[in-house]
Amino acid sequence: MLRTCAFLLASLVVPAALGQSYPAKPLRLIVPFSAGGSSDVLARGVAKQLGEQMAEPVVVENRAGAGGMIALEFVAKSAGDGYTLLFGTIGTNGIGPALYKNLNFDPVKDLAPVSSLHTLPNVLLVNAGVPAKTVAELIALAKAQPGKLTFASAGSGSASHLSGVLLKSATGIDILHVPYKGGGTAMPDVLSGQVSMMIETATGALSAIRSGKVRALAVTTAQRWPQLPEVPTMIEAGVPGFEITSWTGLFVPAATPGALVSRLNSELVKAARDPGYVKTMATLGVDAISSTPQEFSAFIESEVAKWGRAIRESGARVE
Repeated sequence: MLRTCAFLLASLVVPAALGQSYPAKPLRLIVPFSAGGSSDVLARGVAKQLGEQMAEPVVVENRAGAGGMIALEFVAKSAGDGYTLLFGTIGTNGIGPALYKNLNFDPVKDLAPVSSLHTLPNVLLVNAGVPAKTVAELIALAKAQPGKLTFASAGSGSASHLSGVLLKSATGIDILHVPYKGGGTAMPDVLSGQVSMMIETATGALSAIRSGKVRALAVTTAQRWPQLPEVPTMIEAGVPGFEITSWTGLFVPAATPGALVSRLNSELVKAARDPGYVKTMATLGVDAISSTPQEFSAFIESEVAKWGRAIRESGARVE
């Protein structure tokens, strides 16, 4: 009896002590896309804030490829010690589990949600040389020249890829997909005119729009975006029901102790309430948010189900 009580007491004290002594060395934040893209920019903002709050550096590592699945597998198979974190996105953790079926890991069961991080609009961009000033004109142009216009994405199976597929499905146009290893590598070719268009997050779109080399035709949210108030929503532009809001969140290996998940969650809740951090994220066009691990887990489940339906209805496939 005494031994049982001692074991139960130890099982409560050890996790608590673990959370209090953590972190004792730098952390790694794995980003599923190449440096310079919108995910990378946001991840570095999170890493900086977490590093300052936790008094240990949070080092960003870019592991691009396979629509983000390379990074997810790396984190899923890492030690659950709280030192390897995943910067997940709608594409990697919302769409990916519904799209990829022959993986060496389970992107839902092998990763533990910690907290949501951001919500952000997407923008339909065309190179300034494309003779279309509106979504209606773009649709007409694409129908007049089937297969000639191209759209870039952050990789096959990414949110930008599936958004383009849904655009094709919703409008009946034929445009050619050109996958890259992240928004950071795709955007230069959209700017130069090598690729006709892209549906990119607000973070990745703002500087491109301000350069004058691309034209914003619509945002994919239900309401107009305050930073581009003159740009209509896709629904206003004549594509009924076309609404996609991007999001990001933090994940750790499923084996990570609950005490460490709770510690990371508390830091992210604190970050989402920090005026300086919130202002910095707002300048990038995103809302800084947080959630409990349970709330985020339920949200992920609903997103995978939603995108699974969209993938089946659209006939999307990994290329």
